[in-house]
Amino acid sequence: MEFKDYYSILGVKKDASQDQIKSAYRKLAMKYHPDKNQGNKEAEQKFKEITEANEVLSDPEKRKHYDELGENWNRYQSTSQGNYDDWFSRNASTFRNGNFYTYSADAEDIFENLGGFSDFFESFFGPTFASQVKQAVRGGDYESEIHISLQEAVNGAERQIVVHGKKLRIRIAPGTTDGQVLRLVGYGAPGSRGGRSGDLYITIRIDKHPFFEQRNHSLIYNLDIDIYTAILGGVREIKNNEGRTIRVKIPPGTDIGTLLRIPSMGIPYDHEKRGDLFIKVCVHIPKNITTQQKKLFMELASIEKNKR
Repeated sequence: MEFKDYYSILGVKKDASQDQIKSAYRKLAMKYHPDKNQGNKEAEQKFKEITEANEVLSDPEKRKHYDELGENWNRYQSTSQGNYDDWFSRNASTFRNGNFYTYSADAEDIFENLGGFSDFFESFFGPTFASQVKQAVRGGDYESEIHISLQEAVNGAERQIVVHGKKLRIRIAPGTTDGQVLRLVGYGAPGSRGGRSGDLYITIRIDKHPFFEQRNHSLIYNLDIDIYTAILGGVREIKNNEGRTIRVKIPPGTDIGTLLRIPSMGIPYDHEKRGDLFIKVCVHIPKNITTQQKKLFMELASIEKNKR
């Protein structure tokens, strides 16, 4: 029977911390999960191996036995069947990625469809608990994305999607921000043994706007002005995201990157509240100037120098 290097399987060093092991496992589990690789036997085997490696290395007691015996594993005789209920509670829950769920570790997939733990594992820790898992198994979670415009994010929108053959109307509330997640309970993968279905998590993505940037509930408008307006000041007109014309006063001596704040013209939130609109000043420096302009700039530079 071949020795299994669980550290190598997870791609971590032997002195890896529990957090490093957890991170490596989640990354690989996301990549090789059967839900993402249906019909791929190689991915199924890989998922089985990393699950087994995580079962050992994420448990301090099992990891200690594994490290002490190493390649002398065949001299070890298990004296305990182990308590695998805690393994199920750890791994039957969903993996998290950022602010939303992705895929579920399905015990039925691992212990029935994928054939359970290896003989090597059982030589260390006794028979697996596959035959003991009789309770209901929750279905896996699904994830999806919906793209909306900035205008729809401000005013709200609706989308229709189809899940399991059913048409669902999704309402996107006014003031929705990029990356916000909607949860639809029970619209994930079906459960087994009477377990409930998983959930569907929909991430809202706001498409890039030609003029505005969204920062939480605030909007940023990039306003190009010439160097003369930046120095002398002036007034510019812009249209806000709702098409309303706004007169923006540029103070004399405005620096590049200055933010001019217009209160309560951003994205609505919390019923009657609204974020702000920020005008970010971008000064355009002329590349082709006339001889006369160059002469005038040189005179200005000389005056400025003499002031110091």
